[in-house]
Amino acid sequence: AIFILSLPKHSAQKFFMRYIVDGHNLIPHVGLRLNALDDELALVEMLREFCRVKKAQIEIYFDGAPPGHANTRKFGYVTAHFVRRGRTADDAIRARLRKMGKSAKNWTVVSSDREVLASARSVQAKRISSAEFAHQVEEAKFAVFENPTEDKKLSKGEVDQWLKLFGEE
Repeated sequence: AIFILSLPKHSAQKFFMRYIVDGHNLIPHVGLRLNALDDELALVEMLREFCRVKKAQIEIYFDGAPPGHANTRKFGYVTAHFVRRGRTADDAIRARLRKMGKSAKNWTVVSSDREVLASARSVQAKRISSAEFAHQVEEAKFAVFENPTEDKKLSKGEVDQWLKLFGEE
């Protein structure tokens, strides 16, 4: 007998962990500089890889967006919130936690700011320091290389692309 297991569509979107990240608080802990022009996007790229490896979802908040540039942008499983000048990322994170209500307990807040961590505690969200999370991000970089001898199976489409690229059909 053959049994076919069919999972509901929504289960494919399950994540192991969900994070709310205080972006500018994390930047110096991952080896980036706050005064670099591309520090925010460099961090987002790092976190995209982390999400891919760890099957995580991240909402990251950056404050100080110039007028007309405050917005929310999706980068795969990373959603970046660029908070307008005059309002802090800390304020935006606290507002997000309040809006989440009871579901906040399913999220982990990444910050080294005591007030942000206290807000997370008040809604029963998990908490982790920026330094500790930076260590997890660093570890995720090497998780891909845990079994370098393991053969990866290519799909027929991938094989066809390689054959086309190298002129064999």
